[in-house]
Amino acid sequence: MEKLKILALKIKWFIMDVDGVLTDGGIIYDSDGRELKKFCVRDGMGITLLHNAGIKTAVLTSRNSPMVKKRAQELNITEVIQGASDKLRLYEKIKKKHNVLDEEVLYIGDDYVDLPVLRRVGFPVTVPGAPEELKEVCVYVTQKQGGDGAVREVAELLLKLSGKFEEAVRRYID
Repeated sequence: MEKLKILALKIKWFIMDVDGVLTDGGIIYDSDGRELKKFCVRDGMGITLLHNAGIKTAVLTSRNSPMVKKRAQELNITEVIQGASDKLRLYEKIKKKHNVLDEEVLYIGDDYVDLPVLRRVGFPVTVPGAPEELKEVCVYVTQKQGGDGAVREVAELLLKLSGKFEEAVRRYID
């Protein structure tokens, strides 16, 4: 846990994949062929807590979905990049745009397309259903599944390890 605390103290950005992380990875189509996604409200509160503590958030996903844009707007997520076939290149673009170092980034992803970014960031995280190759490079594997509070779990862990949790929840408990 001490190693995680050292890593957590450096984090300024929390970047997330969507399918399998913010959702359970399922894709639902309505009768008109429109794609639907189910998001966990607890994850939304986790993202809000990160913002309360001054941590920026971003979404980096391979797919394109209007629901992702809508959810990101609701949560005031700083950067939303969809259609990311080369996540590492786009991750580098985020870093350059915001003058961020690898060790200042936590990234949570769940599949092989996330592996190049997970290998680069300072605090790589994955979910229980991820392939073993991801788990091997990550410093933390969530207890919660994607779409069921995994982001909230990591957000609270990060805030507690970095000593920012009280600041993040103060407005709700005072």
